[in-house]
Parts: sequence; structure tokens; C-alpha cells
Amino acid sequence: MNTPALPTLFLSAQDVATLVHRIGLPTVLERMADTVHADYLRWPAFDKSARVAHHSSDGVIELMPIADDTTYAFKYVNGHPRNTRAGLPTVMAFGVLADVATGAPVLLSELTLTTALRTAAMSVVAARALARPDSLRMALIGNGAQSEFQALAFHHLMGIDEIRLFDTDAAATRKLMANLGHEPGLRLIACDSVAQAVCGADVVTTVTADKTNATILTPEMIEPGMHINGVGGDCPGKTELHPDVLRKASVFVEYEPQTRIEGDLQHLPADFAVTELWQVLAGQAAGRTGAAQVTLFDSVGFALEDYSALRFLREAASELGLGHALPLIPALADPKDLFGLLRQRTPRKLALAA
Repeated sequence: MNTPALPTLFLSAQDVATLVHRIGLPTVLERMADTVHADYLRWPAFDKSARVAHHSSDGVIELMPIADDTTYAFKYVNGHPRNTRAGLPTVMAFGVLADVATGAPVLLSELTLTTALRTAAMSVVAARALARPDSLRMALIGNGAQSEFQALAFHHLMGIDEIRLFDTDAAATRKLMANLGHEPGLRLIACDSVAQAVCGADVVTTVTADKTNATILTPEMIEPGMHINGVGGDCPGKTELHPDVLRKASVFVEYEPQTRIEGDLQHLPADFAVTELWQVLAGQAAGRTGAAQVTLFDSVGFALEDYSALRFLREAASELGLGHALPLIPALADPKDLFGLLRQRTPRKLALAA
């Protein structure tokens, strides 16, 4: 008799969508933000590295690994801005949780939808630490696939009640307003320019997709007390902020060695001072120190956030009974006899042929 392999739980995109519907999007965002925050407080416990990236003229494909003493995680993710012309998402992703003691994969999950959720949750984790607590107005620059998640995370978790929108593609803004136009207590304002959108904003979130060195925000747009989430600049040659915007701000990052290469920070010298966010969350470094201070979270997305997201998905799926057992690893009578798996197949093939 074959020895049962350790089961791998598989969560499809529909499984995750069902999970969100059953728990409720605001609660999912809150729980994911809490999970991310808790894992950032364990920062020294993780074996960390910058992600491995393959760049082409069309986009980037990345692997993002991380582990603590018990659990290993990785995410496969791409970023191809022209994909929408072919009917494909700009970002597609999946991820794995594995048991460190055995190496067995215990969870295989979609992460396309989940990446949007965890990115929004991470933006809130940073903003709770860095934005003014009385913030009510946000500018959201870039109204593509991740924009609704950012808007709802700040509305439900931070109390933002007015969001000023701009995208070079007016259809993207109309899409966002159609999706969220009936959200109670949230006022959406379509703007004609970045400058109009950011004027008077307490929080500015940039989440654009083009793989180019853009200057979405320029220094004259920055007002005292603003908090800026720079989300879209996340690989070499893909930026959103004029370097002088960073120079005007106190800059916070996820994992400095990665952000130096991938973030808007890539335009500044290696000795430009930044603070890793975990230090602020742990009380080891100052975040916002005054109402007029400009704070900037140069967010590129770090593997710890995907670890947290996968950990949350596994827990929530167990609560709800979602997902399916996937026979990803073979069940072997003798774990040293992998070839025996082929011998097991031979009689069945002969029977089918007969």
C-alpha cells in the first residue's frame, strides 16, 4: 500500500473570491493588515533576500522567497503593462507555503487577487504608522486593477472619506467610479490632472503600471503634512516620483537592499538616509514626528507580505472549509523508489489499451 503524501491545499482564484465574499472585504483587509503587521514585528526571525527578477522589454517575471524557522514561502509574479491589450492582467501570481522541517508544500494558492489585497493592506500598515491620524482626503493616481483595493482599504481601515482620482486613461477612472460609486460614506472625485488630484490631499497614493522612469509627482505638488505611498515604482527603470520629492520627505522602505535597486530610491545616492518600516512598527525608530512633516513610503512589495497573505489564506480557508486537496507530491510505497511510480502506471495503460 502506498504511503500517503502530505496533502497540499489548493486555493483557486474563485476560492479566494469566495473567501472574500463570505468574510467580507473590509474584514479581509483588516485581518490581512493585522497579519502583515504581526509578521513585521518578527522581522529578525526571517531569512530575507531581495527577489530574483528576469527583465525583458515587455515586463518582468519575479520570484520572491522568504522563510522563518518553520515555514518557507515564495511568490511567482509578473508585471507586463501591455498585457491588457491581449486581454491578460498586468499582474499574475501564485504562491506556495512549505513546511521547513520536511520541505513539503502545504499550500498552493492563486495570488493575483491576493496580491492586490495584500498590497492595499500593506499601504494601510505603513499609513497608520506614518500619515497624520486626522487624514480624510486621498489622491489616487493610477486607477487600474489594484486601485479599488487601495481605495477601500483606506476608506474602511483609515477613515478616508474623499478620494480624488486621476489616470491618463479616463476609462480606468470611469471603471473605478462604477465599481465603487455606491460605497457608503465614500466620495469619489474625477480630476483632470495629477496636480488637481493631489491639491489638498492628506494622503497621496501612486499605483501606476507603465515600466518607465516617470515623474508622476513633482516637488511643487507636495504640501506640508502629506503622506505619500509610492506603490507603482517597483523595479529597475520603473519609477513614479521626481527625486526631489524624496529629498523633501522622510523616506521609509520595506527591505532596504531591495528598495535601493527597485524603488524610486534607485535615483538617489547610496548614502541617502531611509528607515526600514519594521523599525517604526517595533518602536525602534521614529515615524512621523510632526504635523507638517512629509512622509513617504517607497513601497516595492516584499516577500514577507506574501508570506503573511498566504498564512492568512490558509487560516481563513480552514475556517471556511474552502480549497481542495491537490495530489502534487506522489504517494510512494517506498519513498526511495520513485521509479516505482512508473511501474504503477504500466498495468493501467495496458488495460486502457486493451
